[in-house]
Amino acid sequence: MSKPLVAVVGRPNVGKSTFFNRVVGRRVSIVEDTPGVTRDRIYAEAEWSGVHFALIDTGGIEPDSKDIILSQMREQAQMAMDTSDVILFMCDGKEGVTAADREVASMLMKTGKDVVLAVNKVDNRTLPDDFYDFYELGLGEPIPISSANMLNLGDLLDRIIGSFPEGAGEEEEDTIKIAMIGKPNVGKSSLINKLIGENRVIVSPIAGTTRDSIDTPFEKDGEKYLLIDTAGIRRKSKVNENIEKFSVLRAVAAIERCDVCLLMIDAQEGVTEQDKKIAGIAHEAGKGIVVVVNKWDLIEKETNTMNNFRKEIAKELTFMSYAPTVFISVLTGQRVDNVIEMAKYVAENRAMRVPTGQLNSLITDATMMKQPPSDKGKRLKIYYATQVGVKPPLFSFKINSRPLMHFSYARYLENQIRDAFGFEGCSIKFVFREKGEKEDE
Repeated sequence: MSKPLVAVVGRPNVGKSTFFNRVVGRRVSIVEDTPGVTRDRIYAEAEWSGVHFALIDTGGIEPDSKDIILSQMREQAQMAMDTSDVILFMCDGKEGVTAADREVASMLMKTGKDVVLAVNKVDNRTLPDDFYDFYELGLGEPIPISSANMLNLGDLLDRIIGSFPEGAGEEEEDTIKIAMIGKPNVGKSSLINKLIGENRVIVSPIAGTTRDSIDTPFEKDGEKYLLIDTAGIRRKSKVNENIEKFSVLRAVAAIERCDVCLLMIDAQEGVTEQDKKIAGIAHEAGKGIVVVVNKWDLIEKETNTMNNFRKEIAKELTFMSYAPTVFISVLTGQRVDNVIEMAKYVAENRAMRVPTGQLNSLITDATMMKQPPSDKGKRLKIYYATQVGVKPPLFSFKINSRPLMHFSYARYLENQIRDAFGFEGCSIKFVFREKGEKEDE
């Protein structure tokens, strides 16, 4: 299910990152640092009052040295327009309204999106004399907050989730949504054009959706698909050092809306740091993932060229060894048909349910083959397990002691489940509860 996106925008040093970290650090967020994931922490999944959403911190975007404040503000505002459902515009209550605030407020008013105005650094209940000047920005009632002291953060989060568009998070159950993700110029748009052209279907590209992506619906063999393209990454960003981070933010928007991600990699370049960042976001979001190596026709082949490339991908993307790899050439059409077939296969795996009886029989056998860990004479006991969710598959284990469930043993159990039931192309999530603990704890 796709989650609404909230982008945090504002001048440098107004407290954007402090707010972001407060929301994440107060365990409002559901964030796990996965070993092997190399990326900036500019994105996190969050929850407030039972509503799940994605939070983007634009504070990590650095401006060109020229015209520092305004260039950064415009860049942040543009990214917020492109990627978010709701924009959180943060100002500094101690400095008051600035010319930069007024210019960006004018830009944001033209987006047609909901903008929530927060005035930070109001560290007590007494409002500063110039607080009411913020009404002049034309963005509605400003909310005084203190990210440092956590003052009024609940009121602000209430306002944010109340601004989400109607139906946010709903999805079409009968349509498989596929996002093309990856760095610029790797062939994402070309792959879509190839798929549509070869399948000879009537399509209607929809430009200018909520996140400025390009959606292309089409059918193949009676199955409905929606291809989400993150093309145009370079169009809005002319500052070279920002291109990589801008493309990551665009990828976040596409990832949140899809069932399966096609992580496209340039065969001549291999896996780059940017690929790792984007892959890490898709992995943490629990989306299905297929690694698509494009421009394979340009690689000189030897006996084990393909196998060696697979090993290199596995080495660089250790945290998602479950993802299948397809080698294609959009230019020649080589193996392009395999891409949609693999995406459908992975989507089906994300929706698969394992009968509780079969699962517990497998767990019993697994604990007999490899004894659970122990500490100071106390050994881990697994009373039972059940699958409690799909998309991604989520398994709940009732155990005697959570500290005894070492990461390595959890990985062992995951491998046993994969060997028995598959789940190729999708991450598996575990939740461990001690005896007597309620399901919602």
